[in-house]
Amino acid sequence: MGSKISVTAKDVRIGGGAEISVQSMLNTPAWDIEASVRQAKELEAAGCQIIRAAVPDMDAVKLIYALKENIGVPVVADIHFNYKLALESVAAGVDKIRINPGNIGDNDRIKAVAEACKSNGIPIRIGVNSGSLEKSILAKYGHPTAQALCDSALYHASLLEQFDFTDIVLSMKSSNVRTMVEAYRLADKQCDYPLHLGVTEAGTRRMGIIKSAVGIGALLVDGIGDTIRVSLTDKPVEEIYAAKDILKSLGIGDKGIRFVSCPTCGRTKIDLIKLANEAEKRLMGCNKDITVAIMGCVVNGPGEAREADIGIAGGDGEGLVFKKDKIIAKVPEDKLIDVLIEEVEKM
Repeated sequence: MGSKISVTAKDVRIGGGAEISVQSMLNTPAWDIEASVRQAKELEAAGCQIIRAAVPDMDAVKLIYALKENIGVPVVADIHFNYKLALESVAAGVDKIRINPGNIGDNDRIKAVAEACKSNGIPIRIGVNSGSLEKSILAKYGHPTAQALCDSALYHASLLEQFDFTDIVLSMKSSNVRTMVEAYRLADKQCDYPLHLGVTEAGTRRMGIIKSAVGIGALLVDGIGDTIRVSLTDKPVEEIYAAKDILKSLGIGDKGIRFVSCPTCGRTKIDLIKLANEAEKRLMGCNKDITVAIMGCVVNGPGEAREADIGIAGGDGEGLVFKKDKIIAKVPEDKLIDVLIEEVEKM
């Protein structure tokens, strides 16, 4: 799965068959170092494997130093236009740079960034999107098509390649899911660079997760993609939960509980929606590689969910707890989740 070649940001390998890594980006002001570090620690605790921070000016480079001192995961400096910010971020010990070489000036500036990153073993992510396309490419295609996005990414890569720099990751994000998927499929055919997947400006939590799951999921099923970021208009930690759930739904990524629950019907005689939400909340931090089923009745319990490692099935004000297809207990409705949690802890 993924690209043929790989790059390494600190101790996280991207591409070349490495595990799909999960990223997010701080949304705190760069000048608020205390809040930024606090948010970064929360992301790291949630399982974020790469953390990106905006570096809008020289004063913001202080944040890179602070992040490197306080978290263990790789730190990415997100830079636009000013090549000196890239050089200063390298000096601050950043693990990866996100910059588009075509936007930072003449070849001398591109060379300076390429040489600084190469001598320090720092990869560069080139990130193009529908709003960043060059005028010449827009003129050629008329609007931000998938091929336009791909052409732009490869153009920026060529600017680094002329200075023998190839530790590159590409992203071609669009808020249009179809365009995004097609752009990455084109890039996968036209280059061997690792691909950073994401739907840009995906929206608020509900729609953003849906669009990201469709776009990112479609590509991962095809074996395309090496690292992912779910972009949400929400707390960054929600991006990590969503990304990990996307990976778990495809049977890849970190270990963790996979939930199966039925949509309920006229046979349901317990408050299954409440029980399912409670089980998901209480088991959120559990990293056991198991499937847990929350089912509404005995028809969908040990029968339909027999492949689950453990689960509950509702009755009339009570329910069954089962492991695989064997019933191990019958308990009142208000004790079902407590017993379920106890049994999961024993596994």
